[in-house]
Amino acid sequence: MSSFWNLGKGAMLALAVVIAAPASAQRDPAYDAARAAGQVGEKMDGYLGIVGNGGSQLQRIVADINIKRRALYAEKARAANATLEEYALTAGCIAIARTAPGEKYQAPDGSWQTRTSAAPMRDSRCPG
Repeated sequence: MSSFWNLGKGAMLALAVVIAAPASAQRDPAYDAARAAGQVGEKMDGYLGIVGNGGSQLQRIVADINIKRRALYAEKARAANATLEEYALTAGCIAIARTAPGEKYQAPDGSWQTRTSAAPMRDSRCPG
């Protein structure tokens, strides 16, 4: 695990770019509406989660996004000589840091929080 964290700022910047690209590609009106309504949020493990009970359409949207994220994380983890879990955790840290006020995210204790203007709570495993 430590080899992944030592990749440096360049690798973290590359990871941030990778996360930003699929985020813009996955935006459809139903996803945007669910995110704005607080029905979905970013999880610590790098994947999107449903906050509360979601209908079948929302479950399909989240599953589709998470399948795409996992494939991307697996590819990038291999290139960075990291495990999928290490890469996904770092992606989760970055995605949570990028949430906007009003959006939901998973706190280190597993609870769902609403982002305020303050920085979100960070997991101690998040890099720098």
